[in-house]
Amino acid sequence: MKNTSPFAITISRQLGCGGAHVGQQLAKSLNIFYADREIINQAAKQFSVLEEDLKSRDEKKLSFWQSFIRSYAVAPDTYVKPHIMPPSDHALFKTESEIIARIAKERSAVIIGRCGAYILREHPNHVSLFLHGDISFRKNRIQELYAVSEEIAGNMIAQSDKERAIYHQTVTGQKWADARRYHVSIDTGKIGVDKSVELILKYLDLI
Repeated sequence: MKNTSPFAITISRQLGCGGAHVGQQLAKSLNIFYADREIINQAAKQFSVLEEDLKSRDEKKLSFWQSFIRSYAVAPDTYVKPHIMPPSDHALFKTESEIIARIAKERSAVIIGRCGAYILREHPNHVSLFLHGDISFRKNRIQELYAVSEEIAGNMIAQSDKERAIYHQTVTGQKWADARRYHVSIDTGKIGVDKSVELILKYLDLI
């Protein structure tokens, strides 16, 4: 990118498409900040919960029962030992949005997931990426990364796709996998994960 002011690259990705690897390699090549765990860390501090509790919520709605328990955990006139309730979907989205906006304002960064493309849609120096791929490519990567069977890999992908689509629709009102929402959409299964990094770097040189 020719502009020398802080810029942001957001990556939305389907499970198994190499989003984290692409993000890390872009950050390394461009010598800029890689924002993933930092977002979880800051949000966890604000909600006074463990990082692992929020990590499991990455682009997922609270389940019906989690939401029900959160709303009706304490019956009237009943004393229970105080405990920390999980943040609602919209409370978590609001907090992570503030963190992402602050990171993008303070420094150039690659930001993974968490509706970053939507949050930074009005950022003056922002490129949004959507990484996707066919099921067989994604299954193979999941099997290799997590040492699971093809069936389990397929189930992981189906669940992740469903949860991310529902979460994005809930907090942004938009369709997660609609390529029109992003500046660049890449099928990493067609050209490879590392070639995708090269392609993105070439694209950044042109704008």
